[in-house]
Amino acid sequence: MPAKIPATVVTGFLGAGKTTLIRHMLENAEGKRIALIINEFGDLGVDGDILKGCGDETCTEDDIMELSNGCICCTVAEDFVPTMQKLLDRDNAPDHIVIETSGLALPQPLVRAFNWPEISTRLTVDGVVTVVDGKAVSEGRFAHNVAAVDAQRKMDENLDHETPLSELFEDQVACADMIVVNKSDLLDSGEADALVGQLRSESRDGVQVVKASMGALPVDVLLGQGIGSESDLEARHEVHHHHHDHDDDHHDDHDDDDDHEHHHHHDHDHDEFESFVVTRPEITDPSAFAIRVANIIREHDILRLKGFAAVEGKPMRLTIQAVGPRVDSYFDQPFGTGLRETRLVVIGQAGLDRAAIEAALAA
Repeated sequence: MPAKIPATVVTGFLGAGKTTLIRHMLENAEGKRIALIINEFGDLGVDGDILKGCGDETCTEDDIMELSNGCICCTVAEDFVPTMQKLLDRDNAPDHIVIETSGLALPQPLVRAFNWPEISTRLTVDGVVTVVDGKAVSEGRFAHNVAAVDAQRKMDENLDHETPLSELFEDQVACADMIVVNKSDLLDSGEADALVGQLRSESRDGVQVVKASMGALPVDVLLGQGIGSESDLEARHEVHHHHHDHDDDHHDDHDDDDDHEHHHHHDHDHDEFESFVVTRPEITDPSAFAIRVANIIREHDILRLKGFAAVEGKPMRLTIQAVGPRVDSYFDQPFGTGLRETRLVVIGQAGLDRAAIEAALAA
C-alpha cells in the first residue's frame, strides 16, 4: 500500500499570520509539491488572491483549492471529503497538503474528518500548527484586532459563549502539535520567553512551541512532523463541545496580513533558527544511541534532528529522524563505497549550545 499523503492543518485567529506563514512556506518549499486548501466564507477571499499570485512551481493555481461554502467542520461530507478525494485522485498527487482554516473554525472536527473511510487509508494529519499573535496574546487579547474577530464571531448566532475568544483559543491550543508564536520580534526576549513558557504549560506534553517573525519558519521544521493527529483525538478534546454551523453567506475578511505583516519586505533569513551538522564515527548500539539522542533533544530543546549513522558490523546505514524527543530509526540502504560515518543535522531556535550538543552526540 502506498504511503499516506501527509496533511498539515494551520489554525489561528484572524491576524495571527497564518497566510504569511503559508506564503513563506510555499516560497521555500525546496521542490516539495504542496497543495493548499483555503477555508474561506463566501466569495474568494484576500488569501486566495495573495497565494494564487505567488507564481512558484510548487504553488500553481491547480494546487490551490478553496472550500467556499462555510466552515470546514460543518461541511465535511459535502465539501471537505470530496475535495480531498479529488486531490488524491490526480495524476500528479501532491507530496504534502496544507489546510488553512478560518480563524473561527475549530480544528478538532477537521482532524476527526481524516478518519472518514473514504480518505483514511490515503491521508494522515502530519500535524496541527496553531499560529498565535505573540504581541496580542502576551497582552491578554488573543488577536491583534479583537473588534474584527468579534465582528466575525457576532455574525454567527450559534457562537453564544460569554468568552468565546478565550474558549476558541483554548481549543486551538488543545489541538496543536506545534504552536508558532508569531510577531515575536515585537516582544522583548523576556516577554517572548515568558509567553513560550506559558503556552508550553497550557498545551499537551511534547507540543513544540517556537518563536517566529513574519511567519518565517524553516520548511523542515513546519512539515514532516509525522504525528498522525487523527489517531490521537482523545488528547485533543474541545473546551466546548457543541457544533458550530456557520452561515454560508458569512464572509470572513481573513486579512491575516495586518499592518505589521507588510510594512517591510522580509528576506526570509530565518534569524530565529539555526542548523548545523555533527559527524562522528560508527556507533555500536543503535537503541542506546536513540535513547541518548532523545535525551540530548530534551535537554537542549532541539526541534528536529535527522541524518544517518554507521553501525559497527552492519552494511546498511541507519536513518535517524527526530521530531522533538520522538526518535525514529530504520536501516534504509547500504553505505556502498562511501565513508562509513554518522552524520546528523541539528535544527533548533537560535542560541543552541552547539559545542555541548556536539560533545554529547560524540560521547
